[in-house]
Amino acid sequence: MTTETRDPETSDDVWRLERAFRCAALDPALSGVLLFDLEPRLVRPVAGLFAAILGGPGPPAVRVPLGAATRDEDLWSTSRLDRHPDGIAFTVVPGPLVSAEGPPPLAVVPDLAHLSIAGTRAAVQLLGSDVVCVEQPGLRLVDRPRARWLAVCRSEDVGRVTPHLLDRFALRLAVPGLRTVPAGRPLKTSPAPVPLAVSGDKTVTRVHEILGPGAGPRRSLALARLARALATLGGQREVTAAHCEDAARLIGIRVAEAPPPAETLKSGESRVPPPPLPRPGDFTRRGARSENRPRPPDEAPMLASGPAQGVGPGPGAPAGVPYPEDEATALHEFTPLRNPWQRRSGPATARGAVVGTRRARDLRDLALVRTVREAAVHQRIRGHAEFTVTAVDLHSNVRAPAPEHLLTLLLDHTCRGDWDWQDALTPFLQWAYTTRAALQVIEVGGADAPNELRAESFAARGVLDPRVLAALYRAKGRATPLAHGIEQAGRVLRQAFRLQGSALAEAWLVVVTDGRGNVPLQASHTGRLHGPVAAQGVEDSFAAAAPIAALDRGRLRVAVVDAARTPYGDLPFALAEKLGATVVEGREGHGG
Repeated sequence: MTTETRDPETSDDVWRLERAFRCAALDPALSGVLLFDLEPRLVRPVAGLFAAILGGPGPPAVRVPLGAATRDEDLWSTSRLDRHPDGIAFTVVPGPLVSAEGPPPLAVVPDLAHLSIAGTRAAVQLLGSDVVCVEQPGLRLVDRPRARWLAVCRSEDVGRVTPHLLDRFALRLAVPGLRTVPAGRPLKTSPAPVPLAVSGDKTVTRVHEILGPGAGPRRSLALARLARALATLGGQREVTAAHCEDAARLIGIRVAEAPPPAETLKSGESRVPPPPLPRPGDFTRRGARSENRPRPPDEAPMLASGPAQGVGPGPGAPAGVPYPEDEATALHEFTPLRNPWQRRSGPATARGAVVGTRRARDLRDLALVRTVREAAVHQRIRGHAEFTVTAVDLHSNVRAPAPEHLLTLLLDHTCRGDWDWQDALTPFLQWAYTTRAALQVIEVGGADAPNELRAESFAARGVLDPRVLAALYRAKGRATPLAHGIEQAGRVLRQAFRLQGSALAEAWLVVVTDGRGNVPLQASHTGRLHGPVAAQGVEDSFAAAAPIAALDRGRLRVAVVDAARTPYGDLPFALAEKLGATVVEGREGHGG
């Protein structure tokens, strides 16, 4: 194998992609490649480039798309129709991720933040593993994983991805500046098995110097393996410190310049200490000159004679990009690799939101638009006078698991004066977190509401949604359309019970208010006041609460958090009586 030379017509991002893909094809320990901020339209050509490198001189590797609708049945095993001496029968064979035929398969994840639980489990089990064990009905397989993974994620979404999954991707590149990917590029090397270069103690020492003392073992191993792959691609038998620095620059880590050797220093010249070593997540000091660095007394500022030449990658990969999760503030689920408990009866295809389509296996839950579109493509070939739909045209919906629990929060921001309702809401939020309940947040009286006479609401998949935290600390406004908020809460609950039926096992309605609704329901519907308000807003709130009390109380629980405001401290209790709710003390030591 000869030393790689760079094509002058190749852009920096494409050159970095090719080098990363060749390293991943060469070393199975580098099977995961994660690209940050790649444009969606470039996912297909980039995956095609990776598949061509995996295939070498032969046909490209088979691409396996993974997304929000991926299930375990689609990954580990598949059925094949074979001819036997006594007839035709179905045979269970390994699935696309563990297939042993042809070049290594390529799993493509266009959006890592929305990967299904089944796809996440597959990535955690396969990436970086030495052996995979598959136990499926009719199939038992123990083999070495061969699949390579290509995932794409936005930098702002990295906090939503579980650390178990991020740590499995050894190669990480930021390519926000990538605009085109040349198709049909000639491959100068093939992923044929070759002896990997040998790493020594100097390699380990240089890796630790580059990453700093705060790096974990997975990051150190990933950088060392990447340096080994680069040395092998360059035809070297031993990994040097220069290969470690090249590997760091390839994934976007700035490398501090090494101090000059001792013999090159002149007599009487003091050694200048190097800048501090970079650390994972350090966005300000990595590769920068230290402000506390001692300066000779005769040193004076000079004008630059030309544009500065930075060390490391260009603007497309700023420092710190390989590990943006170090600066992420989003919370993670406690059990991200476990499916929610399912206690429902009936066909699974009839539950949950539609997230995709697939070829139908029966006549339940057909995707009519996709079916008609597939049939329309083949009408001219079939030659029928009338529009014909055959069995191969049928497609069914793929649905995400529907939540079994629902928490509806009605937040009255005008009742927050000198107290924090976080302590009162913590038990309900903890319940929603542990049960993975869906959330519906309804806000009234917010300072930044588009229309202060109407309530605003949004749906969230769980309590970790950033919008939920922002809603808990919204500034208070002037108007309180409490009646409109209660009406919306009742509509949400009725819709949930009607659409999910018996699948909805438990629901909570939590109302945090002082009961002082000063906007009548008619004003909320029309968007303007029609005269003096008086007590009309409070009366409308009681009228809107009455239908909620008639809902299924076997599965619905209602609580009113008392803000303990005076005067009119009995309004929350009167509202709780209309709702059939339990009153929760909002502030300790402040009786109503």
